[in-house]
Amino acid sequence: MTEKRFIFSDPSEARHLSGMHDEIVKALQSEFPSCRLAARGLDLFLSGPAEELSVLEQVLLQLRGLNAEKVYPTTQHVRYITKLLREGKGKILTALYADTVGISAKGRLIKPKTTGQKRYVDSIRKNAVTFGIGPAGTGKTYLAVALAAFYLKNREVERIILTRPAVEAGEKLGFLPGDMQEKIDPYLRPLYDALTDMFGFDLVQKMQVKNIIEVAPLAYMRGRTLEEAVIILDEAQNTTCEQMKMFLTRMGNHSRMVINGDITQIDLPNRHKSGLVEAIDVLTGVQGIGMMYFTDEDVVRHDMVGRIIRAYEGFYKKEEETL
Repeated sequence: MTEKRFIFSDPSEARHLSGMHDEIVKALQSEFPSCRLAARGLDLFLSGPAEELSVLEQVLLQLRGLNAEKVYPTTQHVRYITKLLREGKGKILTALYADTVGISAKGRLIKPKTTGQKRYVDSIRKNAVTFGIGPAGTGKTYLAVALAAFYLKNREVERIILTRPAVEAGEKLGFLPGDMQEKIDPYLRPLYDALTDMFGFDLVQKMQVKNIIEVAPLAYMRGRTLEEAVIILDEAQNTTCEQMKMFLTRMGNHSRMVINGDITQIDLPNRHKSGLVEAIDVLTGVQGIGMMYFTDEDVVRHDMVGRIIRAYEGFYKKEEETL
């Protein structure tokens, strides 16, 4: 049994590396069951097998590096860093966290958290059109908006256009009061949330007035040519085949398109075929189009989201086997 002490540099680092209600320490304890961790003030006392303690220290150093860049550690970081280090993929971690996608309105660096996210970001940078396909919580929309904000701030594009089909998720909302914008806002709220995190609420409002940022339902895209823009289509699994083709052919010069969706969450009525499913079949292998697939390992929300996704996948697989 070996004993070591990890010293936090200051109370702020101790707070962030311990986590709210010590959730980071608890996650570390879960990943390293043969070790013991005890936090006291600026000291984190470690004990356990020497080989395990060596990996644990590397995890803590990675978390320290993230925290120093104002990327506050989460339990997802703990789980993912530990996995890669145990697999001897420390160099991948270095490349992963060296990449900065953008900076939030609060000055927080936005970095990919998984290799899937890194491939997705690189695809958007490289290709004119990128499809992000995968489950909820993998950061598809957030990272796309972060890159769009970066391109806009660096004057590589003149505007950001975000859109999604106005399809209700399994329930009928009925009549919505207000003018057209007020009626469609509930469908577009996730896009507003990401924009606000990038620019701040006041600046988003000003840029919308100047038409630098446009958030609109997919139906508004018909008949337009979208140039000098980053165009992001969210919830693409709820497009019809006709809508998807219409959207893709709106692309103008010096623009990039990002199409995100989860083919396991199709809410189209009357069993319509999803435009995203058809687009995957038609466009895979076309030059300039990137197809990026996320898995439950790329989920960066609460750990429970990944467990829920895996449980559903297992359930559906059993149902298919019994048919």
